[in-house]
Amino acid sequence: MQRPLARATIHGAVGGIGAGLVVAIWFLALDSAAGQPFLTPTLLAGVFLQRSIEALQPTLGLVLTYSLLHFGTFALLGAATATVLELIGTSPGLLVGAVFGVVVLNTVHYGSLLATDATFLTVLPVQYVLPANLAGGMVLMTYLHFALYPADPFGLAVLARHRFLVRGLGTGLAGAAVVAVWFFILDVVMARPFFTPAALGSTLFLGAASPHAVQVSWGVVGAYTMLHVVAFAVVGLVFTWVGDQLARAPSIWLLAFIAFVVLEGVFVAVAGSVGAWVLGAVGWWAVGVGNLAAVLAMGKCVLITHPGLERELLRAAASTSV
Repeated sequence: MQRPLARATIHGAVGGIGAGLVVAIWFLALDSAAGQPFLTPTLLAGVFLQRSIEALQPTLGLVLTYSLLHFGTFALLGAATATVLELIGTSPGLLVGAVFGVVVLNTVHYGSLLATDATFLTVLPVQYVLPANLAGGMVLMTYLHFALYPADPFGLAVLARHRFLVRGLGTGLAGAAVVAVWFFILDVVMARPFFTPAALGSTLFLGAASPHAVQVSWGVVGAYTMLHVVAFAVVGLVFTWVGDQLARAPSIWLLAFIAFVVLEGVFVAVAGSVGAWVLGAVGWWAVGVGNLAAVLAMGKCVLITHPGLERELLRAAASTSV
């Protein structure tokens, strides 16, 4: 009978290969959609073999060489990760998988490219690498869960133990959906569907400095959408925490309102410094309306999850002297 640590290591290697397969299929689909099957493993093989990648064409040797390196690396990372989780007594979960994909896999990917030659850091667009590694990390943890800890709660079942997270994430998703729908409607009316997320994604991920440099593609839009949802999830948690505090002490409503105004000002300032041209192209008024709609939606979610809070706030506001 295998010892727990050895069993975890073996399953980690298997799960790592599965994660590597997901990443490989992702890039095969992208390459095939672009009419260049197996271009990605060919380019990466050229990078690690110190060959010029300018006119490199896919060959069986290059694809096999990189595939062995790719799956071997994923097997080692999976084995190491499963071993560490077993040693520290942590069950694999989707959140752990997301962190593993975004932090560990991206660090290994870009670290290896940087160690080879810094000029190769952009050989693959970041908006393609990030979702692939994110999916790979979550696949690894999903396999480890069912192979090693099938009785533990997993996925959404984990949230059932954390009501604050459920309420916070739900509030954030409501705000994210309102903003996304608002800008989608504006983009459609202006005959440029998905321009807003594409412009923001092009600015953040590709360094676009003008509307002409915007890449309206599923990769850019998808990458920015993930960032959008994560950002609003954090904001939703903050809103829910503030709602909890107000439920305990409604008299601090004015302090909460002032803090909100300050944070909104900081957001606009940061957004303007990152890509002022984007705000100009989209329209400052549109951003203001979108933010206001998101705040109202998230505020309504907080009120729904805190029965009686609205009445207490109105009473506190009426009795507050400014």
